[in-house]
Amino acid sequence: MKQIVQARLDAESAKMLDRLVRKMGSTPSEIVRQGIRLVAATQGSSGASRIAGIGAFSSGIPDLGSSKKHLEGFGR
Repeated sequence: MKQIVQARLDAESAKMLDRLVRKMGSTPSEIVRQGIRLVAATQGSSGASRIAGIGAFSSGIPDLGSSKKHLEGFGR
């Protein structure tokens, strides 16, 4: 399914798009699609961000990191 997107470009972006069209011999749509792919690639995985180390250790206590009872006195 194709999706049509309209975008308002500032003067600088419009000039860049025109230069890329001439330089690459592509259509404006193809250049925009490539730009979207590049931005998506720099954003990493599409999964939810996770905290490093979550699930790395098995204590058997399911709420160890969020229970005030388990965190009592921690860091003292």
